[in-house]
Amino acid sequence: MDNKREIELKSSAVTLSDMEIFVFPDLMYALLLANLMSPRIWAWRHDKWFDGIEKMKPYRRILRLKQYIMDHYAFNLDLDTWGLTTKEREIDRFKDFFDTETLRQSNALFGYEGDKYYFDIDIRKHFGLDKYNTSVIPYWKTETVEAMDAFQFKPDYRTGAGECVSLAALYAAALFIIARVPLSSIYMMATPLHSQNFVDIDEGILTNNRRLVTKQMWFNGTALSAQARRALENERVTVVSHETGWIHIIFKESTIDAGIYNNFTARLNSFLNISLTPEILGNFVRHRHDLQKCFLVRHKIRGIDHYINTERVFAYEEDSSFRLTDGTREKLLAEIDSDEFQPPPLAGGIVLNDLEAFLQNRKIDLANPKDVALLTEKFACSCLNAKTAMEQLIKFCRVVPALPDGSSKNIDPRPGSTFGIRPDMDRNELFERIAQFRGRRREANLAFYAYRDMNLVEAEPFLLAAMERSPVSIAGSLKLKDDEIIAAIEKIPDKSIYDGDARLAQPDEVWNYGRGDGLEKALLLANILHQRRPTEKIAIDITTDQARLQAGGRQFVFPTLKKVRPQTWNLSDPAAENRLQ
Repeated sequence: MDNKREIELKSSAVTLSDMEIFVFPDLMYALLLANLMSPRIWAWRHDKWFDGIEKMKPYRRILRLKQYIMDHYAFNLDLDTWGLTTKEREIDRFKDFFDTETLRQSNALFGYEGDKYYFDIDIRKHFGLDKYNTSVIPYWKTETVEAMDAFQFKPDYRTGAGECVSLAALYAAALFIIARVPLSSIYMMATPLHSQNFVDIDEGILTNNRRLVTKQMWFNGTALSAQARRALENERVTVVSHETGWIHIIFKESTIDAGIYNNFTARLNSFLNISLTPEILGNFVRHRHDLQKCFLVRHKIRGIDHYINTERVFAYEEDSSFRLTDGTREKLLAEIDSDEFQPPPLAGGIVLNDLEAFLQNRKIDLANPKDVALLTEKFACSCLNAKTAMEQLIKFCRVVPALPDGSSKNIDPRPGSTFGIRPDMDRNELFERIAQFRGRRREANLAFYAYRDMNLVEAEPFLLAAMERSPVSIAGSLKLKDDEIIAAIEKIPDKSIYDGDARLAQPDEVWNYGRGDGLEKALLLANILHQRRPTEKIAIDITTDQARLQAGGRQFVFPTLKKVRPQTWNLSDPAAENRLQ
């Protein structure tokens, strides 16, 4: 069983699907380490966009990096890129290591319904799965930086792309390599429906897909901040990963340093909490569209008080550089047509100016029941339920993240130390440092499987992943005859998406991006032919410059530049341990 689990874990490091990362906590940091070892992000240092970045302050560096990622990567979460699988197949795959309840609590596609937003809109419909039976789920892959870059070769894409875990891992690696943020300051977090990083700099920064969210932005009440808030407001954090280890909400064991984790929880809680001020009150009203009709703004026109509904003010705000909630209010109100204002107060509304003046003169502690009761009285009006509005205001100002409880975990004492990776290291030093930890930290070992260098790892996990988890090439070639498939594969450019002599793409990566080295093409063809005739013997003989595929009685020769050490892959044998000679 230990051997079975080990090859399942290693092969999961190759495919890195969302479900694999959620049930094998070591994989999240392994993906980050693989990106750190890759030459791709290190090459960004030579881009003119980052000229002089070392002279900038940390936050300016991070902003510079953010714009680069915005310009070069899109968010992608379609069903077609990596294909489909079924709940039954994946539950059967993991049944010896995790029970069904663990899977259900860890991943939305297995039944998690923690985010009421997704539950209300029907999560299957939201992801486009409603056209399939209820057992069908997407096989979302978490891409390495190479696979993200390769999206530019797909139709209708002009840049790289990736889903949320991919973007989080890309950001974490780039923060270290480009912005010189120490790994000790980067915490990777995954909820069942989202993945993001908390960067412990200044008041804190959250990465959210391609964007960054500061504490000020978290509380500004805009649509972008509302989207960024949703995961931590509504979902449990399944796993937190750091250079010292990980903690998972399901497992009793944990490897993260207890002191480091306690500091992280304190810093994240500080980021998610803010004192109530007049500006924050206004931001709350901006955030709650359903309450805006109940608040009025007073404004003098030719010396006479006039009033306007905040719903109208925020509508004008969308096309203005001025804001209702800061020192530019008067300029914003001056831009609004005078006929939008009314001399007497509208019946039943709360005058925002008066509530702001109250907060200016009295500090309200939202943790104090007496203060809450006093402020609730100020919300009294026929337009809204004061108690409900107060509860919503408290939730806006005081988000309590549902983090794994560190006090209930059995901390594994073995990891103990960090990797000792410093921002002043070059790529070669970093690579060697991670290699030194392969026997001491599981994340370091798994990083080399995610890195895909076949001369640095055994081939069995890579082949298991290739032959059992490549649904897109199978489905895409379904209507083609053998000779048509062979001709199509031979015609694609002889160029791997992975840099390096022995780093290989999986069959679906070759199919999706329409390019591959000869050895990668041979494996793609082997996968398709094996699915068509599973009883036939299929093997690939690798020499210094050729990949010779033997399938049944036919032989196909592909030139290769990959320099994988000579060996034979027996791909028709269902036992992974016997796939090599």
